Amino acid sequence: MVALQTQLESRSKELKEQPGGILDHARVYLSGPMDFVASREDERLYGWRNRVSQFLTGLGTTVFDPWNKPAAMGMKHYGKEDEFTVNRRDDWTYDDRKKGRRTRAELCSEFWPTLHIDLRMTDLADFLVAYCPTNIYSVGTVHEIATARLQHKPVLLVTPRMDLDSSSQALEAHLKAKQDTKGKKLFKAMLDASPRRSNLDAAPSLWYMAMLEHEDYFFDGFGFEPYRKAMGWEQETPIDVREKADPPQRPLLPYLEQLNKEIPKRYDVELRKDVENPEWLIFANTDLVDRPAATPVGA
Repeated sequence: MVALQTQLESRSKELKEQPGGILDHARVYLSGPMDFVASREDERLYGWRNRVSQFLTGLGTTVFDPWNKPAAMGMKHYGKEDEFTVNRRDDWTYDDRKKGRRTRAELCSEFWPTLHIDLRMTDLADFLVAYCPTNIYSVGTVHEIATARLQHKPVLLVTPRMDLDSSSQALEAHLKAKQDTKGKKLFKAMLDASPRRSNLDAAPSLWYMAMLEHEDYFFDGFGFEPYRKAMGWEQETPIDVREKADPPQRPLLPYLEQLNKEIPKRYDVELRKDVENPEWLIFANTDLVDRPAATPVGA
């Protein structure tokens, strides 16, 4: 391990002194909820991926975005999805007659290319940025994070603070003041059917803590506000409103800006000090291997 740390220290020093940025050679995949967001159309047009993509593209990073999947050779529409893709899920049935079983089989087959291409992008990326609010159900995000971590890739996980109690309490007080008995019963039924749990400390899932392993990979927000004017982000989003009211303590964007200059260290619990992080493995070129130029057949 001493020899490895020496190699990593040499790497960090070389990258810090090289002209250009570290992320100019990197590839990133943007992972996060798409199906159960409040509006797929708003998410595609104004969501966090657009801003993070613009920010990283400006640093020279190749960005893999599931809203804008790369075209597969010979299958330009393979695995593509838009804000309407999820509507097909409405056809799902548990009818065990032949027609119902056929429908289930068709849907499983239809959505497999989407899973396939998203996991291929995960494979190709050097690291992931994953948005994981604790109030949105998402299976694909977990799958992609697990795939990346099995390959020891850094996953920069953003878990924002979520205050879901204040709006519920305000509505409850309003209904009480209006003496709206029926409204109060409907509100209680809604809460019972879909329990809402705040996350005021922006604490990630315990499972994510173990999966990501390193303390350096966790963030409580994006930190868009200081960059909005320079980046031209005029549309105010729910993330902007939330982060202006409660600015993140450890935002992602300044971290990415610093990462472009030098590889961050991680805290080692056993050694009780900062050490070099070997998981930051960024290849020097996109071809990955040296190879001679292709010779046309028959030449």
